[in-house]
Amino acid sequence: MTSPRIVSLLPSATEIVSALGHRNALVGRSHECDFPSGIEALPVCTRPRVKLDGTSFEIDIKVKEIVRKVLSVYEVLIDTLKRVSPEIVVTQDQCEVCAVSLPDVQTALRDWVGSDIAIVTLTAASTTAVYDDIRRVAGALDAVETGAHVVDRMQSRFAEISERAAGLDHRPRVVCIEWTDPLMAAGNWIPEFVEAAGGENLFGDAGEHSPWLEWEALLDADPDVIVLMPCGYDLDRTREEADLFSEHTRWLSLRAVREGRAYVTDGNAYFNRPGPRLKDSLEMMAEMLHPECFSFGHEGYGWMRLSKATAA
Repeated sequence: MTSPRIVSLLPSATEIVSALGHRNALVGRSHECDFPSGIEALPVCTRPRVKLDGTSFEIDIKVKEIVRKVLSVYEVLIDTLKRVSPEIVVTQDQCEVCAVSLPDVQTALRDWVGSDIAIVTLTAASTTAVYDDIRRVAGALDAVETGAHVVDRMQSRFAEISERAAGLDHRPRVVCIEWTDPLMAAGNWIPEFVEAAGGENLFGDAGEHSPWLEWEALLDADPDVIVLMPCGYDLDRTREEADLFSEHTRWLSLRAVREGRAYVTDGNAYFNRPGPRLKDSLEMMAEMLHPECFSFGHEGYGWMRLSKATAA
């Protein structure tokens, strides 16, 4: 059976489609899709409306300004989308500042008279929702059995780590930071990961959007572990953010920083991307929270200790 022509408009969807065995059916991607290797050669079907560079504070200002004007942060490149002529478009309806949203795609396609394009919408806000998204894409691609295998592997690793962590005596108090200026704690599936890996999550609720975090609240909590995972930042970019933090006495006064339990991660590839590699993200969380118990070999490329990162 010939696979349908697929356009993926977010990185996690591209990874899901590829994990389901339909990598070769992809004919277009978002501007942020970068995995698996070689995917960059596909035509780009989206772009940001503003240049998202500069400091975290400057990016935050740009995004808030465009949202204030009731504009989408990203736009669909309609001419490119028409040229690649997809039969299935995979998009999302969970975060309008992370990727093009469902309304963006519906607007782009509404003038295609007589078109017969299926839109598959992902809504992941928890681990269960991620599994559901994988099954949803698998159903659209007639790959239900393969989808079940992908989900089973993820669930098995989650259960294995949870069971091992449940027997540990100490559960460190953990803060995961998804944006640095202004501060934002991590929500969605990350609180579940902290608890499953043997920690106590202090800010952000499972299945809910990531909340803003006041410095005073962070200082008062004085966590045992801090994990930096800024949305869209790779390991090197997160290291730069850590360097900026190291200039502030408030940051240096925190227990986790003083005791070498602050970590930087490749949030863009792992923790912020609700696809099959969340399995690796959970392994990394376990390594950071309980290095005496867990070792999967991710240190150095998926995460680093802050003391080593800033000295590098």
